[in-house]
Amino acid sequence: MRTFVLPLVMLALAIAPSPSRASTQDVAVTHAAIVAGYALARAGVATINTAQSKIESFNRKLAAECAGVGRGTPETEASQPMSYEVAVALWSIAYGSAARPIKTFAKAMRPLRWTNPRINRVARTLVANLTALATIPLPDLCGDVRSWTASRFTTVPRHVVELDRRVERLELPEIPWKLLAPYVRRGDTGRVEYIKRAERKIAEAEFVLGQSDWYAVLQTLGLPP
Repeated sequence: MRTFVLPLVMLALAIAPSPSRASTQDVAVTHAAIVAGYALARAGVATINTAQSKIESFNRKLAAECAGVGRGTPETEASQPMSYEVAVALWSIAYGSAARPIKTFAKAMRPLRWTNPRINRVARTLVANLTALATIPLPDLCGDVRSWTASRFTTVPRHVVELDRRVERLELPEIPWKLLAPYVRRGDTGRVEYIKRAERKIAEAEFVLGQSDWYAVLQTLGLPP
């Protein structure tokens, strides 16, 4: 399962040109991106516990409303969209928990322009996908799994397939730290180091919490992974 806790990829836009061709504008906008990314990194770390609490509450709600509703689902490729929708629901909660700082980050990023068109394209894609992830509608898992069960496990609701496909396309690139390094102002070194530490902390949370939460909700609903 793809991890869902907020990844710190906000500096992926820094696919910089060679140092010899760096302009004052490129250095300035990279600085602005680092400042915005630092703020988002801090919010991302703070969001880990908030998102986890919401996810656990969500699982308890499912247990009260539709525990085991998908029991009997065959472990075949045909059932995968239902299991994936559980991951989508968890991303909706996790990214939604950081919706405000993501919106602030996006607002800061949109006016920035590099001299390299490639950087601008990456920046636009990053902002668009991160914003989309922060506004994923929370699926009705109980209702959707009931529909799946009622079809005798033969028909996945069409809107589930469409939602899964839409979210699956929202890929976020990794941070190219080596390419970014030549354009980092000396005064931004501390911010960059914090972002790296935060990235590691969030990655650990994704590994430890992300998988266990997904399996827990699947078990609550009676779905296979």
